Amino acid sequence: MFKKLLLAAALTCGAAHAATNPLFAPLYTADPAVLVDGGRVYLFTGRDEAQPGGKDFVMHEWRVFSSCDMVTWQDHGVPLNVKTFAWAKARAWASDIVKRDGKYWFYSTVEHATVPGFAVGVAVSDSPTGPFKDARGSALITNDMTTQTDIAWDDIDPGVFLDDDGQAYLYWGNTVLKYAKLKANMTELDGPIQVLPVKDFVEAPYLHKRKVGGKAMYYLSYSEFFPEQTAYLTGPSPTGPWTPRGVIMAKNLKTPTIHQAIFDFNGKSYIAYHNAELPGGGEYRRSVAIEEFEYREDGTMPFIPQTKTGPRANPSAACKR
Repeated sequence: MFKKLLLAAALTCGAAHAATNPLFAPLYTADPAVLVDGGRVYLFTGRDEAQPGGKDFVMHEWRVFSSCDMVTWQDHGVPLNVKTFAWAKARAWASDIVKRDGKYWFYSTVEHATVPGFAVGVAVSDSPTGPFKDARGSALITNDMTTQTDIAWDDIDPGVFLDDDGQAYLYWGNTVLKYAKLKANMTELDGPIQVLPVKDFVEAPYLHKRKVGGKAMYYLSYSEFFPEQTAYLTGPSPTGPWTPRGVIMAKNLKTPTIHQAIFDFNGKSYIAYHNAELPGGGEYRRSVAIEEFEYREDGTMPFIPQTKTGPRANPSAACKR
């Protein structure tokens, strides 16, 4: 009975979680996406609902948590689920989010109800904690729009990036890495879908940017091989040319997947990812974690070990409000 009460409390919007890796016990969470806004980190996850011994991903919703100090996390509940997209039938898989013009744009992987295969949808909200609504009323990307492979899941794991010049980009894919520009309305592609040939790419493309020696450096991280490890490239623009930089996180022991989001908060750098280290965890019962790291002087990233302790406290001014 105590375990049932504990789970009910954790599922309640507003519950607080103290940070030790993995986060958000007893929930099983996966595929982290991160937005830093107003002195807070907003961490979006899928929720693994598979039973012990399950043989497939059971995922119906996305959850959002926030922190002003990287240690105490507030559970804001479920800002959207598969039913947010009337044209989708299942699979609340990996997502990403960006803020533009005061609105929050959420790009997500779902299974399409009428077009065979997986698709990418776009939802929008006036708040990072939702509620979100379908921004198009239809999928942004469907499986029939890409023909590089014949698998049904090659249009997954959207990663959205908004550059300083106002141009937005979307990266996605499985086995083939694809990208396209987005129009300023964030709901339409602005030009053709391009393919980025990355050796051993599997999934989870993610782009971030920082200044190195006074110049912009773009970092394109992704999962390679299977079981997956996290590798990255660097380049002078969102479209390259790209230089391979190696592995930054090793494969997991209990699940073959790993999915990263890399971000800065309050003067420090972090990577969010998932493993399966909660009790009862496994391939379909994963758990999000976060590590702090420091870039090298030349801007390259170090290898980042997974820890049980997670980040140190890093309170922003928002903690005082």
